[in-house]
Amino acid sequence: MATRELYWNIAGHVFMYAFVVVFIAIFAYGVYRRYRMWRVGRPDERFRDFWRWRTLWQRKKTVLVDGLAQVRFFRDAYPGIMHFAMFWGFIVLFAGTVVVAGQADLGIRMLFGTFYLIFSITLDLFGVLAIIGILMAIWRRYVTRPSRLDNNWDDAVILWGLLAVLITGYLLQGLRIAATNDPWVAWEPVGNLVARLMLAAGATIGGMELWHRIFWWFHMFAGAGFVAYLPYSKLFHMFASPANQFLRTLGPAGVLSKVDIENSESFGVSKVEEFTWKQLFETDACTRCGRCQDYCPANLSGKHLSPKALIQDLKTHLWEVGPALVRRPQTGAAAEAAATATKATPCKAMVGEVFKDDDIWACTTCRACDEQCPVYVEHVDMIVDMRRYLALMEMRFPPEVDRAFRNIQNQSNPWGLGAGYRADWAADLGVKKLSDGEPVDVLYWVGCAGAYDDRNKKVATAFVKVLQAAGVNFGILGTEEKCCGDTARRLGNEYLFQMLAQENVEVIKGHGVKKVVTTCPHCFNTLKNEYPQFGADFEVVHHSEFIAQLLAQGKLDLNGQGGQAADGPGAADGQGKLSGTVTYHDSCYLGRYNDVYAQPREIVKGALADGGKFVEMDRNHGKSFCCGAGGGRMWLEESHGKRINEMRVDQAVETKAETVVTACPFCMTMFTDGVKAKELTEKVKLMDLAEVVAGRLKAE
Repeated sequence: MATRELYWNIAGHVFMYAFVVVFIAIFAYGVYRRYRMWRVGRPDERFRDFWRWRTLWQRKKTVLVDGLAQVRFFRDAYPGIMHFAMFWGFIVLFAGTVVVAGQADLGIRMLFGTFYLIFSITLDLFGVLAIIGILMAIWRRYVTRPSRLDNNWDDAVILWGLLAVLITGYLLQGLRIAATNDPWVAWEPVGNLVARLMLAAGATIGGMELWHRIFWWFHMFAGAGFVAYLPYSKLFHMFASPANQFLRTLGPAGVLSKVDIENSESFGVSKVEEFTWKQLFETDACTRCGRCQDYCPANLSGKHLSPKALIQDLKTHLWEVGPALVRRPQTGAAAEAAATATKATPCKAMVGEVFKDDDIWACTTCRACDEQCPVYVEHVDMIVDMRRYLALMEMRFPPEVDRAFRNIQNQSNPWGLGAGYRADWAADLGVKKLSDGEPVDVLYWVGCAGAYDDRNKKVATAFVKVLQAAGVNFGILGTEEKCCGDTARRLGNEYLFQMLAQENVEVIKGHGVKKVVTTCPHCFNTLKNEYPQFGADFEVVHHSEFIAQLLAQGKLDLNGQGGQAADGPGAADGQGKLSGTVTYHDSCYLGRYNDVYAQPREIVKGALADGGKFVEMDRNHGKSFCCGAGGGRMWLEESHGKRINEMRVDQAVETKAETVVTACPFCMTMFTDGVKAKELTEKVKLMDLAEVVAGRLKAE
């Protein structure tokens, strides 16, 4: 009898080990399949210096903060708590399983003494934590059903399957405790509760032994099965998401890649294999959580574009065409024949069918999607890559885009007004021009809006008065200044952008400029973060930062009694002070792109009159709502859904603010149009930070 039992034990162990090996092989093959799909993409030049130690520490820090501590997940409380509970519950349970397997199967003795007791209660409590997280997910996905979530069979298999694994684990523990009368049950409170319930129900020792065998095999099969299932399901993000956090783009946010115009035969992306391997990898890192969609102004205003759908549709398309690309020879006549056959095979065009042109042009490049993504998926880069294809290869774009391109090319500004009039706004202000040869400490980069748009000329004038009041030795380029190229680049015309960038950098460096200040966040971001791709080596600051520095240095007096209020409806009281309730709108290119949030608020609060009140809109800082002008949308009409700028005006009106302060000429234009459309011109006043400060300057 003993010999037969020994044989059964040996056979059971052999079967179990063979079973585990098979499941590991299934898991490995699944990972390999995904790896081959990533390799379809082209190399990513951003990772040339990947292994430098200074970047490695930054990457590890990202995984620690956003991977292990889950900081980005907690930006939304309920899903943050839910994910934290599931994540750490399974991390601890997996580690515990490895320890138990090491002792039971490899003879590595660790579970004894105090460590065993602490180990027992830790696994018990973290198992409960995991169950709580799963129940929260089930409730959210199938009861409250927020619009940003979509459900498929994979979600159900994962949630209910993992719940079954956890529950059978506790049943096993309860059966063992009840059958053995374990003296250390106080260190396994959940298992002890299950054991007491079983004994109260009249369970017998023989019955419990039978059920223990049944649940043990089920638990092992289910647990190992889920491990094997990981690379074939959404659960693979458990590996891909931390890896994508580690591989995140470092440095300034949202900087677009530089295209080698001279040596490239094609531009942009029209086929899946023209994306980089990192962009294809991001399709597996995406968890379909929908946070990006919840903050996308295009989607929220009723456009069809969804950042989440963008990534998931790319993933679907990759798996449709990827296998053929993987099998295709890379060189020789066979490769040419395979490429010809691929072209002849009917399949959806990625740009135009998988991704509709309207969706590609609907993006405002505000980076709300990138900012909210907990695993650092970069949606905007993919959209601009496809815009580059449409603009440079197909010349397929809305008529307004063509007009903007021609205006920039012919007159160096998207308004299309004469380039020779660029400095006319400053004719009576006594402003130096660098072309006159006088040395200056600071170059004021006016930007196209400040030079040509009537409303923003007033902002430029106010900023000049601020600089003069502070005694800053500054000048402008005048007619030597051209459009910075932000509009052209974000609309996909990399050729036009590079031409402008090279000319502007040459002019600025030719005058020996070391410091540039600008009132436009789009110019600020381009000059500061993207012009270094073309040899720029000068310091660039936004006027909100510069004014804050002048105030800190005591070079400006905001406590005077005779400043000039801004033109237009009374945005300030009779003494030039902000009065009433005031709110501030975060420009996307100042905030999310460059993390400038504190200085504008300090300036506004410092300029408030006695009794004035500063209030925040619900969507502020990193969650701010776009004005709708970014990504070249300043020049495009909104033909679908609500107007984004009017939605933002509504959000400002909800605060009961009488004055809205901006720090961006595009935002000023969009707010002005939105306020007019809402017939609120007499109720809501609009001011730029420069006007706020100019209105408080002490009279000479």
